[in-house]
Amino acid sequence: MAILMETFRFSIALSQHDALQSGRFPCPAKLNLFLYINGRLNNGYHELQTLFQFLDFGDWLTVHPRTDDKICLTPEIAQVKTEDNLIYRAAKLLQQKTKCRLGADIRLDKILPMGGGLGGGSSNAATTLLVLNALWQTGLSLSELSAIGLQLGADVPVFIHGHAAFAEGVGEKMTPCEPQEKWYLVLKPSVSISTAAIFGHPDLIRNTPKKMLDQLLNEKYTNDCEKVVKNQYPDVEKALRWLLQYAPARLTGTGACVFAEFDDENSAKALLRRKPDAYFGFVAKGLNFSPLHQMLKNSSISHLQFNT
Repeated sequence: MAILMETFRFSIALSQHDALQSGRFPCPAKLNLFLYINGRLNNGYHELQTLFQFLDFGDWLTVHPRTDDKICLTPEIAQVKTEDNLIYRAAKLLQQKTKCRLGADIRLDKILPMGGGLGGGSSNAATTLLVLNALWQTGLSLSELSAIGLQLGADVPVFIHGHAAFAEGVGEKMTPCEPQEKWYLVLKPSVSISTAAIFGHPDLIRNTPKKMLDQLLNEKYTNDCEKVVKNQYPDVEKALRWLLQYAPARLTGTGACVFAEFDDENSAKALLRRKPDAYFGFVAKGLNFSPLHQMLKNSSISHLQFNT
């Protein structure tokens, strides 16, 4: 398992292999380092303040352009129709927006747990849009790609822009930010949590006062969803209680993943070795700049061969 986890650490994989030559692109996970809910709007959406940071860990997409307009996505994911997959939907939306007649073969190496609050699906969609925009030479700006991404999910734009960010409003107002890049131990209890159910729960805190970013960055980070999630999902409460014995820990998003923070890698890895067997877990460093953006910035992908 340790070898597998290291494979999905982007800093290691990208230093050892020329991922670009094989058409492999990272889809980093994210954490909500804090999440505060400031109110509920008449349309049912919630006003919030949250801090996104990427992780040096996640899925990989292997992408090769096609000369026809087919989008071929493999492998199939259980209980998810291809047409409903955010990767497929992102590719089709980009085709429609740009009138592009090219297609792509896309393979997903899935390691991030689904329904964990790590943004895996949103990151997959963002990588699809960014990479295909380059491969197809459709020439859309980050803002235009973000507008497409917002149709797929509220978290997609932060992955499109590729910088750790403070988000406000319903998540659409983003300010680039540079929180400390700490080390994190992330655990996933064996439960699936409905984001809609948590945000619709009558006991959810919805009146946290809005604060300026500078003030929030210097306070203890918390998550307003955590109390409801712990009450509804005992396995999440148990995982958090275990982590809190050793380090500051909290929920990311609406869960089900929880994480503890450390100042160094060795301390995080030492605790990972002691984790209960019931939990999926990994250690990764927080990143303020997306590894996908770093890869695209430093390389040209125009040489990749087209499939027919």
